[in-house]
Amino acid sequence: MRAASALILLLLAAAPALAQAEEPDGGRVAPPAGAGAGDAATSGAAAPDPDAVRRSRFSERPSDAAYGAFQRGYYITALNLATPLALDGDPAAQTLIGEIYSRGLGVRRDLATAIEWYEKAAEQKVPEALFQLAMILIDGGEEFGDRARAQRLMQAAADAGHSLAQFNFAQMLVDRDATPQGLERAVSYYEKAAKAGLADAQYAMAQVHLQGVAGREADPAEARRWLALAAAQNHDTAQIELGTMLIEGVGGGRDEKAGFSWLMRAASAGNPAAQNRVAKLYRAGIGVEPDRVSAASWYLRARRAGLTDPVMEDQLDGLTEEELDEARKRAGALG
Repeated sequence: MRAASALILLLLAAAPALAQAEEPDGGRVAPPAGAGAGDAATSGAAAPDPDAVRRSRFSERPSDAAYGAFQRGYYITALNLATPLALDGDPAAQTLIGEIYSRGLGVRRDLATAIEWYEKAAEQKVPEALFQLAMILIDGGEEFGDRARAQRLMQAAADAGHSLAQFNFAQMLVDRDATPQGLERAVSYYEKAAKAGLADAQYAMAQVHLQGVAGREADPAEARRWLALAAAQNHDTAQIELGTMLIEGVGGGRDEKAGFSWLMRAASAGNPAAQNRVAKLYRAGIGVEPDRVSAASWYLRARRAGLTDPVMEDQLDGLTEEELDEARKRAGALG
């Protein structure tokens, strides 16, 4: 029971309790040059590869014309094309309109209207509509909030195969039911989302196998496998833990260079804990040639983010003024 309790705290702390898609599925696509003011996307929006905006989010067969306009950032055009289809009961068009209003894409953000259209699509069991409606009800405050119904909708989306809903529903279960049975049920949803490729869920499954709970035996090799999958998707905490396991030879063979590489990836992305560990690896010459100045520069970068380490503070005290000046320059270049 103690292991299960520790895992619950770790899962709730290590991953966002309510995850949203990080890919550009929300239509954050900058309009092409020459787009009309009414069609312009939100100022400062990124311009990802349009092929990355998955049409399957809106149901199995979204309208090509409305979806194409949405994909290119012509949100008002997409709205105008989708509206007659939505009024005729097309669930993909209904979900698309809900997306436009919920995010304020080309129009004033209007949660009431978004809910209206998501409700229509949810009645037709569109997983994305179920998921987005649940998220609105969770975050909707006094006007729209309904956490009990949100959980039912989240489960419906999860059971329909929506990986983010599976992860979020698992988080809800962990938060509400700390019994072994509740945790076992949560892990079943984490596992579904992990197998679908969701990095947060893959990290969660690594913790399950490290701890050996919910009917699973402790299996460091399996934990390391899940960490590798999450780390490959730039999950920085997974990168740190995978790097540490490789350096220490936990769950498989020891590979100090590979371990250093994973920790460096997390450090370069701005994770202070990884930056401090990279500093210590440079200091000890583990997985990399020893370098006092590089060690100091990475620690200075971590310290700038608020992390302090007595061991590395002593390292700084042992540097010459020239070495410390060089370390400061390198730390500044790290961003």
